[in-house]
Amino acid sequence: MMNFVVLALFVAGAYGCGQPAVTPLVTSRVVGGVDVNAHSWPWQISLQYNREGEWRHTCGGTLISNQWVLTAAHCISSGREYRVAMGKHNLVQTEDSAVFMGPASIIVHEKWNPLFIRNDIALIKLESPVTFSDSIMAACVPAAGATLAHDFPCYVTGWGRLYTGGPIADILQQALLPVVDHATCSKSDWWSFQVKDTMVCAGGDGVVSGCNGDSGGPLNCKNSAGSWEVHGIVSFGSGLKCNLKQKPTVFTKVSSYVDWINSKMVAY
Repeated sequence: MMNFVVLALFVAGAYGCGQPAVTPLVTSRVVGGVDVNAHSWPWQISLQYNREGEWRHTCGGTLISNQWVLTAAHCISSGREYRVAMGKHNLVQTEDSAVFMGPASIIVHEKWNPLFIRNDIALIKLESPVTFSDSIMAACVPAAGATLAHDFPCYVTGWGRLYTGGPIADILQQALLPVVDHATCSKSDWWSFQVKDTMVCAGGDGVVSGCNGDSGGPLNCKNSAGSWEVHGIVSFGSGLKCNLKQKPTVFTKVSSYVDWINSKMVAY
């Protein structure tokens, strides 16, 4: 993440989008988070890069079909070799459920602006379709323009730092992050003008937040039909500390980019 800090097409079959076989824990590292039930967020991926022959976690991401991953633009650096780790729970253990794939293509939003952190969204097309299972499936994409109410209960998930300046998590973490509406988040003593209507804020209680390493991962919100939708992509947070009061984690608002997502998935 930077110094702020820069923190739908579906294949029909047995596995519908946003329907995990394992029920997520409904509790409040993601900072202040808890270990998840293994494979309860089966669309969560670890984006990893090759450093001198060793694959290292750098960002999260969300599987939105059997061949497409949604992540943040700021997670992508030219010249790096990436792979997508799916079906993971513990990053430091070998797991039978895990599948690793390289990208066929990586599409960063054409208007990505790293200075002001605008249009912080990217798509990764996997080199081949992945087979869905209890540990690997897609999240649903919300309807274009959908906006969640203030205090709507959502969950951030990731392997990011357990606390400001601390180690990244071995085991996938989750934390309850209620949505903060734009009117509140854009107040002068919150995020002010830095937050646009193409972003969604969540958290801000000074206890629970996303942190470095969670970038690119999902804000998971359950819809009225009981399926989980990815409403946000972890984008940035405070450069002072991850869980600063009235500085909620800021996400790219997925519903603002549904047309862009669909156009790229068709074009590539």
